[in-house]
This record gives sequence, structure tokens and C-alpha cells, in this order.
Amino acid sequence: MTGPFLTTARTYLRNLQESDASGTYSEWFNDEEVCRWNSHHRFPMSVEDVRQYAAESSSARDRVVFAVIATDTDRHIGNISLQSIDYINRSAEFAIVFGERDYWGKGLASEASRVVVAHGFSELNLNRIYCGTPEGNAGMIRLAAALGMKEEGRSRQAFFKAGQYHDVIHYGLLSNEHGG
Repeated sequence: MTGPFLTTARTYLRNLQESDASGTYSEWFNDEEVCRWNSHHRFPMSVEDVRQYAAESSSARDRVVFAVIATDTDRHIGNISLQSIDYINRSAEFAIVFGERDYWGKGLASEASRVVVAHGFSELNLNRIYCGTPEGNAGMIRLAAALGMKEEGRSRQAFFKAGQYHDVIHYGLLSNEHGG
């Protein structure tokens, strides 16, 4: 296990590791409620699938994926990433999943997100960080607003889940809009 790479008041972020697959991590992607508003839970996810993703992520340079660890329990509670990093246009997509439900609604996602966004601007020299979420994902919409992201547009009926199509709302934040 490696130690903290980024820290907040109640979490630390470290690289995602193959050993994380032996915990509850792979179960998150087979949990309908955890995956309600993301692209997972369409195909079963195995421990080996998760282990392979962690191994690939550790050496990838087009994404940085962190395990979010709760400092009070030293428990892996979620993942957060900057992915699809484009070094020419200096942009990356922000993504987050919190799989441990007992940590939902406590502000830890906001804490972790703020340090990842700051890292993207200050250390990866990004100019723009963006995300998209289905219109029904109130939690992600609040998080995008808390990060200072601006609504940039909408893709109509671009997300299909549970037999329904949903619009996807796109958000973005520029480095000169980021408060630090």
C-alpha cells in the first residue's frame, strides 16, 4: 500500500491499487443504487475486472485515478479521477464514484473533489476540467456547482438507464475561474 498523495480534512487520496479489488470495491459496480447515474451496472463486474483496471490505471498517463480513503477508518470509500487528459488542449474529464453508502451525504466527495481539481490546474497544467451527468443526478449537479463549474450545455436523451433516456448536462471549469 502506498500512502497519501493528496489529503483533505477527512480523507486522503492515493493511487488505486490492484489490492483494492479484494475489498468491497468490485461490489460497487454491481450495486444498482451506487451505479444509478453512471455508466456501470450494465455488465457484471468481477474482482479480476477491477484488478485489471487498477493495474492499467497505475501506469496510464491519460488519466489519474485515486482511491478515496476515509481517514477515520482507513477504508477505501470511493474513486475520483481526471480522465481523458488532453495535453494539447489542456483539458480533462472529472469523474467520481462513492461506493460506500455510509459515507454518502457527509461532504467527503466535495473535499476530495476540490483537491483533485486543484491538482489538475496546479500540477497537470490543465486549463479546463469538465464533466457530464444525467439530469436526474442531483448529487453530481450539486457537486459541479460546489466546484464552481458552469453549465455548458445539454445532450438530449444521451443516457439510457433503467429503460429510460435522460438528457446529459455538461459542466466545465476553467483555470482562471478556479479559486485555488
